Amino acid sequence: MLLQTRHFCAPWPCPTPTTNRKSKLSSFVSLVTPKCSVSNSTHLELSKKPFPAEVSRTIMELARVGTLSTLTHDREGWPLGIGVRFAVDPEEGTPLFFFNHTLTTNNNNIPSSLHVQFEQSGLRTPQCTLQGTLTKPHDPIATERLISLWSKRFGEEVDQDFIYFIAVDRVLHLEDFQEDGVWVTSLDYKNAQPDPLRDFAHNLVSEINTNNMEDITRFCNVYVDLDFQVSEAKIIWVDRLGFDMRLSSPHKGIFEVRIPFPREVTDEKGVKSTFNCMSQMAWEVERNFHPPDFQKVKELKHVKS
Repeated sequence: MLLQTRHFCAPWPCPTPTTNRKSKLSSFVSLVTPKCSVSNSTHLELSKKPFPAEVSRTIMELARVGTLSTLTHDREGWPLGIGVRFAVDPEEGTPLFFFNHTLTTNNNNIPSSLHVQFEQSGLRTPQCTLQGTLTKPHDPIATERLISLWSKRFGEEVDQDFIYFIAVDRVLHLEDFQEDGVWVTSLDYKNAQPDPLRDFAHNLVSEINTNNMEDITRFCNVYVDLDFQVSEAKIIWVDRLGFDMRLSSPHKGIFEVRIPFPREVTDEKGVKSTFNCMSQMAWEVERNFHPPDFQKVKELKHVKS
């Protein structure tokens, strides 16, 4: 399955912010009229979330350490797992390593796996495991390129004799601990693109959770179809297609819900404008200033405790 860029239209109009709004957005949100188009399809699409291959590529770009498991040369069939630093080839997502000792053996094509996880806001830990063969590059040009990638990521000059990489055969993606995994083919993984918001997503989520708690709670009431009272709500993560929230109820438990953006965003300015637009719309709907001409999100996932 080759991944293609998807384009979405905004499912609701974005009003000009009113001057008498009591719930003022923080300085994080630019109070300018967002450029949101109007669409005849006024509903939220639950499918608007990145593919597992995209999320795995994003994890690999954000994380710098993982657990490399491979076979030892002294006891055949006994795997050894150690913590390692790694860099990533941005073209294909191939992980590369620098070992200044004989970790495994001098032979190539060693069956290996690299397990990597990334904590999101202290609430969720998506992870991926790359399976393939650990080998050494033989092409001098490719070797120089890998050395350059390592130097760029860690600021270290390394000996080409100790550079290794994993030729990826398949990837196991998990959304969190205790979740079922999804297998991703090597072709899907290589063709996927990491999320364009990844480098500033953590700071955005932190700012929203700190400065816009009232808006987050309002999102639950307006955009999500709930039959229980929410005692606490936080944004877990944001990507180009929307954001994930964690809701707590004293009687029902803990849930996750996906709220998509009205259209795809590709940069920090787009996230801020879209969040401002959705906040203003939710404020108007809550006060009956604007009819809720969209379908609420109905799909919630109960989080295992």
